Amino acid sequence: MSSGNKKATSPDNKMILSNKDKPLSVRLYKYRWMYLMYLPVFIVLLIFEYIPMAGIVIAFCNYTPFTPKPEFIGLKNFQVLFGSELFWRSFKNTLIISSVNIVLSLTTCVGLALLIDEIKTVWFRKVVQSIIYIPHFISWVVVASIFTMILSPTSGLINGFIEKLGGQPIYFLADEKWWRPMLWIIERWKGIGWGTIVYMAALTGVDQEMHEAATIDGANRWQRVLHITIPAISPTILVVFIMDLAKVLNIFEPVWVLQNAAVLSVSDVIGTYVYRIGITNAQYGMSTAAGLFRSVISVVLVTLANRASRKIRGEGILS
Repeated sequence: MSSGNKKATSPDNKMILSNKDKPLSVRLYKYRWMYLMYLPVFIVLLIFEYIPMAGIVIAFCNYTPFTPKPEFIGLKNFQVLFGSELFWRSFKNTLIISSVNIVLSLTTCVGLALLIDEIKTVWFRKVVQSIIYIPHFISWVVVASIFTMILSPTSGLINGFIEKLGGQPIYFLADEKWWRPMLWIIERWKGIGWGTIVYMAALTGVDQEMHEAATIDGANRWQRVLHITIPAISPTILVVFIMDLAKVLNIFEPVWVLQNAAVLSVSDVIGTYVYRIGITNAQYGMSTAAGLFRSVISVVLVTLANRASRKIRGEGILS
């Protein structure tokens, strides 16, 4: 039997080896239609992702669109950038906002997935899933408009309840104490439904026989979740956490649409800082230097996250 298996598999192995050993021109011709289908994607990536990378040189120049030739100034932009209190303020705000959001995303999405998994009525589960998914597809501009009206100190629904209870109205989006909590709440409202999809998929792979055995042994529902369900989906939780960690500096759109001058000290992040000094103030060299710094830190975080994944899971998230 073993010799027959070897004979059956050996031609496939030879074919794989022979394909790898074929000249590049032969392989290109063989898979020409696949490459042709990929060509539009490659062109888009080339135009919008790789060609703009040449603009990195602006970080080392004194550049404006009206100068005939950029003046090379070396690392001066980085020296000014790292000496700027506003830059380090935006860097600190980015870490605080993103870190708390990652923790909230992890806990709320896992918790909601566990709650939905407990719903046994199929039609009701589908209704709940559809309702919580809808906010993900709403534009951040629309979301900002909705919550600006809800949180308005004069006509907002929340302040209406506060006044009826005898309190004073609060301008949530213009108060430094309230702005970050409001941002985290709004982000969870918009993203929690979409974030549960991965965990709900992971829950379908949990061994139900273990739950039955634990029930027979007298374990209650909370004990089964804590000792069976959570350990079973922990690899998925780890992967999502590592991928979110790699994107910790890339926050922009939710902050930009909810930001205003009154809360700039707690809401300014690297993304909005780069946009403001680059587009508004026309300091292109400084903004490019800040963007390059953010990209380098993101690459470092991705590399560290990939190494952590290899040590914990035995395989990386990138390879």
